[in-house]
Order: sequence, then C-alpha cells, then structure tokens
Amino acid sequence: MTTLRTEALVLRYVEFGESDLIIHLLVPELGKLAAIAKGARRSVKRFPGSLDLFNHVQIQVDRRHRGALARLDHAKLIEPFTGLRVETTRFALGCYLLEILDRLTPEDGVRAEMQRLFRFALSALKALTERNPDERFRTLLQLRALDALGLRPEFSRCVRCGAALATQTIEFSVPEGGVVCDPCSSQSHGLIRVHRGTLRTLERGLDFDWDQLDRLAMATGPLDEAHRLVGRLQRFHLGVELRSEHFVDQLMRSPSGG
Repeated sequence: MTTLRTEALVLRYVEFGESDLIIHLLVPELGKLAAIAKGARRSVKRFPGSLDLFNHVQIQVDRRHRGALARLDHAKLIEPFTGLRVETTRFALGCYLLEILDRLTPEDGVRAEMQRLFRFALSALKALTERNPDERFRTLLQLRALDALGLRPEFSRCVRCGAALATQTIEFSVPEGGVVCDPCSSQSHGLIRVHRGTLRTLERGLDFDWDQLDRLAMATGPLDEAHRLVGRLQRFHLGVELRSEHFVDQLMRSPSGG
C-alpha cells in the first residue's frame, strides 16, 4: 500500500452507504483518482468541510494498487473558490468544467502533463470567480480545457500534409483535430468551413493569460462560429453530451445570464 500526501481538486462525489463518500479527485501526480472517504458525512475532524465541489484541498490517501479504489484518510481545505457559489452562471460553468475534467482526465497519467492540467484547473476556477462569464469566455474555457488535456487543435497548418494555410475560408476536420488545406480536402466529406479570422482568434486565446482575454474582441458571427467548432470538438472527444451542458446553454441564452 502506498501513502500519498498531495494537493487535490474535488471533481465529483457520490454518497455511499450510510456515511461514506466516493470522491473523484484531480491530483497533480496522477491525474484523476477515485477514493472512498469512510465516514466522511459525519467526521468533522478528518474532513472539516473539505469534500465539496471545486474545493482545493490537501489530502492523505492510501492506494492499494493501480486501478483499485483508494482510501482517503484526511482532507484539509486550502481554497473553496467561494465566488463560484454566489452566482448561478459561474456555478453552472464551474460544474461544466469539472465534468469535462472528470470525463477526460486519465488515471495514472504522465506526471508532467497532469501537473500542467492541475495548474490549468486551478487558474480557470480562479478566473471564473473574478468575472461574470459570457459566451466568449465559455468558448475559450472549453478550448483551453481541451488543450490542457492534451487535445490542442491545429489552427494554422494542414493536419494531413503540414502546409501553411493562406485562404480566408478553411476546412476543419473534427476527427483529425485541425485544419485541412484545399488539395487535401478536395476528396473529403464532413469537413466544417471556418473563417481564418475565427481560427486566428481561437489560437491567440490559447496563449493569453486569463486577465488578457478581454483583449480578444469577437463579433457575434465569428463567436457563433467559434462556439460551434469548439463544441463539436468537445463532443467528439467526450462521446456524450455533458449533463451540465444544457443548463449552461439556457443560462448563456438568458438576458440575465453571463
């Protein structure tokens, strides 16, 4: 049995039995880790208000072997991201992000990649607490989550031959995760036509700091195009529609949402 003491982010929890919880955690050493917290619903000493969604915690967990359910022995709250709990759209979009991470994060992933993913998750939740999110922020959040998960799309060179693209309207292959040049696309079906300006903005959005995103101006047309493209990429990799997606869609369309 291996004892691990580390930081973690609570992605999901399910009540189990009379007093236990099954917890899905994001940890920088491993990626996603499922653990059982015995007596968590009645133990204030070992789990003092620490096992709620979004919580950044310090944990001690025992792992029997790879693939088995670990045992969470202790969790201490570091940061609760309280700002996500006081506004409906922030909370919904935060849940949406956690669901993406819970679905796509590997177990026993490459340490360096999982550390990068963990840093992304914390920075994204912090950014979400500091703003009223709009459709542009949501689209860039989805895109940056895919990037942090190792699924960064290719926006400037053909994914088939590597050629740089010069035309203003470009074909994009969702299964291949990138743009396709005119010669390579001539015999293909099911490609999406996207304007070059939209792709440039998305590419810039991957590299900006969170507090610089307001500099990425997007008119309604390009924003709709970007949202459709990123949404299709996400659904392709997930294979299912997220439970929280419909609720987020409703809030973003509402006059009071965002």
